[in-house]
Amino acid sequence: MKAIKFLFMSMMLISFGAFAQDAPAEEKAPEHYNENKFRQMYQEFSTPNEYRSASGAPGPAYYQQRADYEMDVRLDDVNHHLYGYETITYTNKSPDVLSYLWVQLDQNMRAKDSKTPMIEGGRIDPYATAAGFTGSFLEQPFDGGFNITKVLDSKGNPLKYTINQTMMRVELPSKLESGKSFEFDIEWDYNINDHVNGRGRSGYEQTPDGNRSYVIAQFYPRMAVYNDVEGWQNSQFWGRDEFALPFGSFEVNITVPSDHWLDGTGKLTNRKDVYTKEEMNRYERATKSYDKPVIIRTQAEAEKMAQGSAETAQGTKTWKLEADFVRDFGWTSSRRYIADAMAVKVGKSDVMAVSIYPPEGNPLWEQWSTYAVAQTLESYSRMTFDYPYHKAISVHAKNQGMEYPMICWNYGRPEEDGSYSDRVKYGMISVIIHEVGHNYFPMIVNSDERQWTWMDEGLNTFVQYVAEQDFGENYPEALKGDTDLDAYPSRRGPAAAIVPYMGGDQRYIAPIMTKGLNTYQFGSNAYAKPATGLNILRETIMGRELFDYSFREYSNRWMFKHPTPEDFFRTMEDASAVDLDWFWRGWFYSTQYTDMAIGDVEQFYVSNEVNAEMKELAAERNIPLERFKGLVFMVKKDSEDYKAEMDGQDPKEDAVALKEYLMDNFTPEERAQLKNPKYFYQITVDKPGGLVMPIILEYTYADGTTEKVTHPAEIWRYNDKQVTLSKGSTKEITKIAIDPDLETADIDVSNNVWPQEATVDKFEEMKN
Repeated sequence: MKAIKFLFMSMMLISFGAFAQDAPAEEKAPEHYNENKFRQMYQEFSTPNEYRSASGAPGPAYYQQRADYEMDVRLDDVNHHLYGYETITYTNKSPDVLSYLWVQLDQNMRAKDSKTPMIEGGRIDPYATAAGFTGSFLEQPFDGGFNITKVLDSKGNPLKYTINQTMMRVELPSKLESGKSFEFDIEWDYNINDHVNGRGRSGYEQTPDGNRSYVIAQFYPRMAVYNDVEGWQNSQFWGRDEFALPFGSFEVNITVPSDHWLDGTGKLTNRKDVYTKEEMNRYERATKSYDKPVIIRTQAEAEKMAQGSAETAQGTKTWKLEADFVRDFGWTSSRRYIADAMAVKVGKSDVMAVSIYPPEGNPLWEQWSTYAVAQTLESYSRMTFDYPYHKAISVHAKNQGMEYPMICWNYGRPEEDGSYSDRVKYGMISVIIHEVGHNYFPMIVNSDERQWTWMDEGLNTFVQYVAEQDFGENYPEALKGDTDLDAYPSRRGPAAAIVPYMGGDQRYIAPIMTKGLNTYQFGSNAYAKPATGLNILRETIMGRELFDYSFREYSNRWMFKHPTPEDFFRTMEDASAVDLDWFWRGWFYSTQYTDMAIGDVEQFYVSNEVNAEMKELAAERNIPLERFKGLVFMVKKDSEDYKAEMDGQDPKEDAVALKEYLMDNFTPEERAQLKNPKYFYQITVDKPGGLVMPIILEYTYADGTTEKVTHPAEIWRYNDKQVTLSKGSTKEITKIAIDPDLETADIDVSNNVWPQEATVDKFEEMKN
């Protein structure tokens, strides 16, 4: 009797209970293997070792190499040409002995003999522009590759080297032992590309007045990464998957025309030599301004400088920048630049949020750029760690969106009359947040972009969504425009936004866990899908508190280090006590989609009589019906038992059998705490889609109230196609909906409601 009492009490006190599930019988073929969605990830993950622990943290023997640079660079503005000389000090902190070093020559993707165009293929465009046609068929390819003129050891002796497309192998004169350093020099030059007409991550923009604005990166031969996972990461740079770089220090002297304004990675060590007295005064005011940017170089001053040209510039200036523990270096220069800045409190430090832009960027850039930089620093630091550098710069460059330590270039340009649409405004703010956010991923949490694009783009796009929503709350005036909004209109992040992609033909789409160069549907698969997956984890599966703690733990464990995907996956589980192997496998290692549907919904009531099923059992086994007196019998509405017992009447609110059972089996104190359900439902949920997700059910009652309950994804562990749920209620249910707020990226909501009804396409509604 105690067992019966416990079973019934469980049904009464718990809103839901899963009925027993039996997976369909399957004949075990010789090649049968475990396809359960909840099996652990041992076969996908590498075995933990002394370099990377099972918890996802760096192991006791973790190491990383270091590359330090001293560099002199000269910009030839007349011929848009760059000259450079660098001294690299490479320190081998690995346990291995090295015979050679690999250096990245990324500009060689624009060399005349580059294989980059040949791997993409292409078709003839029947509507090509004249410029496009000329570039494809009439002009000689632009020669923008490195011209390496010297590779020397510290004594000035030539070093043997071999250039293989975008990689250069430098032969060491003797083995480089563990713990030792090697110093060598490289001299180079190259033609700077027009990044507007020829595309590219850096280059120059030619303006109608005959001047140029330069955004310069990948401009120097850079050391490749050597680590415990890949050895040398010497994959060729074909233009899409980005970079893997070691940390180090930089001392960079950049000589440009004297009327140029320049900034870049690192601290400007000779500010007083290159700023005017008035610019210095304005900068000092900016360091104390926390609520509003201070204009350091005005539009009028920039326009006056723009009256000059490369040919008329009088002399040069050398700007000196130093940075420590950065993985790369970028800079920008133009005589046409406006600049503003403000201070942002991050932890105990003040960080300068800086914007640099030509007159074409105004009024949009003066209004919003620096505020977007400031919000990025605040939001990302809250989600990860306090920003460790002293500044973050947003540079306006047409059609650009690219990131480097402490500096990035971003698009978003008003019309010539200064007007701009909401689309342009939000596009600019979003790209600034995204590119400044890359300071955290991968400039500090230094993942291998050449191998795993999603680890920087996807994680960064996820935090971008958080920062965009923060921006909408902190700058509500930004939401007022052509169409007033209640929240920032983020393009990526919400689960519903990924549905058109997830619901498309996935036969030729590789999973997220694909090398960047080979990733199909790059924007969706490298940016949007991983970001959406993390948002689902945060909002629906783990909850913000657990997710945010674990995400910060990952960020802090791997800041200024080289994490792998497994380090991220393991840390998220290690810090939260949430088994997420099912989620990583489905969302990151497959191209399956979410689709759940409500099948049958059956209503039961408590009977006063032994039901037909039990009578049949009693007759078969010759058991007297009196033996079943202590049981509570459930009768399906519209069944023969129901029709016979009710004889056309409504179900009784309090069945006699239920009253007697409670009197006989519970103390008065227990009876006072029990619910008194009058309606009982059995709900079947089908899963046509392959992805496992929590079942979020919203119940609407006859009195108009609603209740939302989430079943963990583990409810699918025994049967991947269908589960059955039970619900006891004091009120009649009139409607049941799966995932009413579109949290799981369910690709078909037409089967998500009982009783079936004509529904508005929420995805179309959201898009509009």
